[in-house]
Amino acid sequence: MVTWNQTQSDYPRDASIQELFESQVRKNPDAVAIVFKDQELTYSQLNERSNKLGHWLIQEGIGPDSLVGLCMDRSPDVIIAILGILKAGGAYVPLDPG
Repeated sequence: MVTWNQTQSDYPRDASIQELFESQVRKNPDAVAIVFKDQELTYSQLNERSNKLGHWLIQEGIGPDSLVGLCMDRSPDVIIAILGILKAGGAYVPLDPG
């Protein structure tokens, strides 16, 4: 039996990823959520940016059953985009920039 990689944990199965994220925002708004190179974003900053994108996507017609292609190099913007798409009700389709 391997015990060095015991990462299993319980989580609410009736909540969406975006709902779980927003719960974390409420608990720790000023905690650092993302570190990338010399950039840091707090949970509240990440939530604000993803909400802004989500609202724009809704205005552009994204909603349930919408697929949104996502072709980006690694950066905090990828996480913002994923959360924004999910908050708009869509699903993201990762595309390889290469």
